[in-house]
Amino acid sequence: GMSMALVLSGLRDRARKLDEAAIEETSTDINIPERNIVLWSRIDQKSCYKAVLAAGLKCIVLPTKKHTETDEVSTDLGALEEALNKYRHSVLAVITTTSCFCPRVPDEVDRVAKTIQTWNESYRLVNESEMRGVGISHVVNHAYGLQCLATNKLLNRACTIGRVDAIVCSTDKNFLVPVGGALIISPNKSVIDSISKNYPGRASASPMVDLFITMLSMGLDGYKGILDERRRLIGLFKAKLENVAKSFGERLLDCPRNSISFGITLDNLAVIEDATESKDYLGAKSLETRQIRLTKEKNAQITKFGSMLFTRCISGTRIVPRSEVKTISGHTFEGFGSSHDDFPYAYMTAACAVGLGEAEMNEFFVRLDKSLGDYCTKRDKEMKKKMKMKEVDVENS
Repeated sequence: GMSMALVLSGLRDRARKLDEAAIEETSTDINIPERNIVLWSRIDQKSCYKAVLAAGLKCIVLPTKKHTETDEVSTDLGALEEALNKYRHSVLAVITTTSCFCPRVPDEVDRVAKTIQTWNESYRLVNESEMRGVGISHVVNHAYGLQCLATNKLLNRACTIGRVDAIVCSTDKNFLVPVGGALIISPNKSVIDSISKNYPGRASASPMVDLFITMLSMGLDGYKGILDERRRLIGLFKAKLENVAKSFGERLLDCPRNSISFGITLDNLAVIEDATESKDYLGAKSLETRQIRLTKEKNAQITKFGSMLFTRCISGTRIVPRSEVKTISGHTFEGFGSSHDDFPYAYMTAACAVGLGEAEMNEFFVRLDKSLGDYCTKRDKEMKKKMKMKEVDVENS
């Protein structure tokens, strides 16, 4: 997050200088645009959004679209083009993401890069002049995408056919080092220079030392080995997760373009018996209020399963109920967690990431299967207890 804020701050200073130079060279009497807007293709992780605000910029959240043939949620290129035409030269950068939690899949960064390049060529800062200023920049949040060959190929293509100014990668997620470091990469050396000059104070060497030690320890062959192992386990991981889902009446989310994060539905976990006769339901004044209360009750049951996983030392999973609403720094996200306003399922995700071993994977699925079984058993007991209490109340009345 802080690396992203640093990148945006550096790009802002670079944009100001290059825009000033473009105007001065053509002796054109126009105002230098204040590039203070960032267009962000929505992904429900707080760090990137907060990074934009920390850099003193305004974040415009671009909606995503759900594919009709699959469960994938991805870039809405139409919304991007509309935003570019609306905010024009006030836009500093577009931020896309290549690694994310299922059902979100990598943004189509190649098409976004081409769209930005085409827009910059069509709408020059100084009309009828070869001086275009800096144009709109493109920053890619490549978080843990370095471990995925397909995503890296997509990013290379974006750099070749369109505009990519900076790429931000996490060191801990890609190289098995402690949290706290990031790599900032750019096809343009001047971009790196601008970002470096904008760093306030002296940086800690700890992240670099951690990475250096880890790379020396593993060596090139060792690192390639864990990347190959991850690729080998993808099919097994997906099959085992699908089997667990089927045994509890759920299904695997169909997101073929995300080969790191996988998800299963959890809609059958929440069971509300005779919901229309509950006091909360009958006490509501409108049908809409009643539905909201029922949704909250279902979500409470689903998130309870998430806490059960945590207490059983099953980490790394992500439980996402339906219709969650979260407000971050004044912006309200509908359907928070799924990166879409109205994703139709409650679900959980698990990742087949670099560093995972087969024995560890097998143990994860044993614990997941047992946790789901224990949860369903406990839930059914509670429902039977409520039914008996209800029968006693009816008899007494």
